Amino acid sequence: MTDRLALILGILIVTAVTLDLAVFGTDHTIFLAKKLYALIEWMAFWR
Repeated sequence: MTDRLALILGILIVTAVTLDLAVFGTDHTIFLAKKLYALIEWMAFWR
């Protein structure tokens, strides 16, 4: 991954999270964070 691509991807992710917080509040973000944590734990089990 090039530096330019990583920067664009990082800006895109930060923008998406900021927009989600501004429009929907923190409920969706907390839900997604819990699901992401569960996915990481599940993937670590299969490693």
